[in-house]
Amino acid sequence: MVDLAEGNSPIPESNLQIQVERTPQGHFVKGQSGNPAGKPAGCRNHASRTAEALLDGEAEALTRKVMTLALDGDPTAMRLCFDRIIAPRRARPVHLDLPPIAEPADIGAAMAAITVAVAEGAITPAEGAEVGMVVETYLRALEASDFDRRLKALEAAHAAVS
Repeated sequence: MVDLAEGNSPIPESNLQIQVERTPQGHFVKGQSGNPAGKPAGCRNHASRTAEALLDGEAEALTRKVMTLALDGDPTAMRLCFDRIIAPRRARPVHLDLPPIAEPADIGAAMAAITVAVAEGAITPAEGAEVGMVVETYLRALEASDFDRRLKALEAAHAAVS
């Protein structure tokens, strides 16, 4: 019979599962991890290891089959192929002629140009929204700069009077 209290467990103790100190109530001591060694690098779960074992040696045949189905017009196979062949689309540079923005009053013309570009299909609505956010950020920078300029003028006028 195995007596776990005596430490004669049939399962050898793993170096990865070192027991850490606990309080008398059985709680972990504050500031110490339950598994100080952590999960080993490259460790995968059971499902991943099983899937890899099933696919081992069959990847080439499966790839050929998916390619055949895609070439025959299967939309799911086509999507699978394109998802693997072509990287997901990231943001692209937007070429848009905006009028110069020198003061807050110029923002209306810039936003109108963005709206026209979206309406004509030159840029997508999402791209238009992103460009609009850039213009809005620029507007806030202009307003902050203007506020700073006016505040310094008021402080200089107040210092001259005092």
